[in-house]
Amino acid sequence: MINIRPVSDLRNKYPEIENIVLKEDEAVYLTKNGYGSMVVMSIEKYSKLMADADYNEYIEKSLDEADAEAEKGDAKYYSSEEIFSEMEKMINEYKPE
Repeated sequence: MINIRPVSDLRNKYPEIENIVLKEDEAVYLTKNGYGSMVVMSIEKYSKLMADADYNEYIEKSLDEADAEAEKGDAKYYSSEEIFSEMEKMINEYKPE
């Protein structure tokens, strides 16, 4: 459930908010004058969010690079059979150290 609280609860009901953030592992959305103001979350939740954002940024960048390469017109396309054949060859040749 989304926890939306007035920003004054941060001062007046800190233990309640801390319990939601740390024990229930939920973010608390704070409002000021009826408008969204900020979000309070645990450091662990924030770290995971940032790690996910970095990964998503990496994927987005990789897809953008692939799109740019495809637009050049000289991109080589492979059939699924070619890809799986090459992957199978790589797996069979793999020798762990």
